Amino acid sequence: MKTQDHAKKGFTLIEMILVVGISSLVLGTIVSSVLYFYRTNAHAVEQVYAIEGARKGIEYLVRDLREATYADDGSYPFIAISDSEVFFYSDVDRDDSVERIRYRLVSGVLEKGVTKAHGNPATYSDVDELFSVISTSVRNEENNVPIFSYFDAGGTAIADFNNVTDVVFISVNLIININPARLPEDFTLRSSATIRNLKTNL
Repeated sequence: MKTQDHAKKGFTLIEMILVVGISSLVLGTIVSSVLYFYRTNAHAVEQVYAIEGARKGIEYLVRDLREATYADDGSYPFIAISDSEVFFYSDVDRDDSVERIRYRLVSGVLEKGVTKAHGNPATYSDVDELFSVISTSVRNEENNVPIFSYFDAGGTAIADFNNVTDVVFISVNLIININPARLPEDFTLRSSATIRNLKTNL
């Protein structure tokens, strides 16, 4: 009888070891899957936030461009243009005083600079320029895609960026990707602006 009891107890112990081993294997697989899902999902969520932030930034950018106008000191609405920067005057805060605005790409970050006019006659000083971040993880340079493209009244693309007085229409393309080595892939935001106040001020 004792021998049979010992045999039953030994069999139960081996059984328990097998159950624990299999449970550990299953649990490890589940934990690994959950961690993988979390990392993938977290990356996707970060990408969504980056895209949404860029979308809002482009809305402000396009609004500011549409309202480009002559400066308080009489300067022409556009100061300088390039593939990755646009420098102009616009009343962005609707206070009847025209600000000097600069959107530019710096190391993958799209920035907005605002300079308010001071004095009488009005002047704009570089030391007063305040920058804020519009969008991060911008990949236009890596993809060799211009952020800004400029067109004249006839719809012809402007190749000579010295011709700021020819600009009447601007298209904006912003490529966002927080990590190009991982999915999801690049996301491109597109918008455009027709400059409203040029004809009325000429």
